[in-house]
Amino acid sequence: MTERKSDELNRSTAFDNRLRPTDFEGFVGQEKIRDRLMLAVRAAKDRGESLDHVLFSGPPGLGKTTLSYILGEAMGANVKTTSGPVITKPGDLAGLLTSLEPGDIVFIDEIHRLAKTVEEYLYSAMEDYAIDIVLDQGPNARSVRLDLPRFTLVGATTRIGLIASPLRARFGLVNRLSYYEPAELAEIVRRSAAKLGVDVDDDGAAEIARRSRGTPRIANNLLRRVRDYAQVNAGNFITGEVAKASLTLLEIDPNGLDEMDRRVLETICAKFGGGPVGLSTIAVSVGEEPDTIEEAYEPFLIMEGYLERTPKGRVATALAWERIGLKPVSRQGELNL
Repeated sequence: MTERKSDELNRSTAFDNRLRPTDFEGFVGQEKIRDRLMLAVRAAKDRGESLDHVLFSGPPGLGKTTLSYILGEAMGANVKTTSGPVITKPGDLAGLLTSLEPGDIVFIDEIHRLAKTVEEYLYSAMEDYAIDIVLDQGPNARSVRLDLPRFTLVGATTRIGLIASPLRARFGLVNRLSYYEPAELAEIVRRSAAKLGVDVDDDGAAEIARRSRGTPRIANNLLRRVRDYAQVNAGNFITGEVAKASLTLLEIDPNGLDEMDRRVLETICAKFGGGPVGLSTIAVSVGEEPDTIEEAYEPFLIMEGYLERTPKGRVATALAWERIGLKPVSRQGELNL
């Protein structure tokens, strides 16, 4: 079972890398952020300096990792990639930083999950380009300062509020990525389809984009599934009707709601009268982790106007009742669960 999951993850990663743009010209959407980064890159190259430290925040799948690699390509620098949970002790960070060449980029995904002791080592590394290593213990302990080449730290996080203020303040460029418009996603679908060697018309691209929850990663994943359907049933050509049939088979409705979205809304409406209801109660009811619901499902449901967060819990809106085909019930009193 574990080997099958690992193989599927590797195939998914390879698929993402295959479709990932390699320069700013090929990156669709996030225009203001893209323009700011292009300006910063040009200024740094003109001065012959390394790029200032960069922080990307926002929901998963919007292009944080892609932009990090594009920065490396634009600067002509090597990108060394790691993630917050992997760096468990200061020695891990020291080993990574001391192996850098001048101008290299260090990309730390999920940087908010760094251990506090590791995070504190980053302060001097980012500001003074040096780290202090303590050798031995007790009376024989001594501190040795290691100078580092000038490098660029690029951090990515889905929860910027969990990053300590001293660390956040050391990033010169802080960028929050937003959800994509359907037209931008349709363009991404067309470009990805061309790389995959599958034909898609404008209606097919628009249909996939409309159900992609404003997220390029989801759009590319749906394209992969629709491609399979088109290959077997439609001569490898994705039209609007082919996309509709394939996505209906996947239980993704025209508004982008999938099975778990509907389970969350039905739980709040049918079981708890529309709320308010606590996140942990919802999680137990649908059999999912609270963090997964809060990070993967709630942002879209709130953005689209299906849910509201209140001090007493989550509340379903009139639109949520409409989408699941139920009539709103009047609450005699609020549930505080």
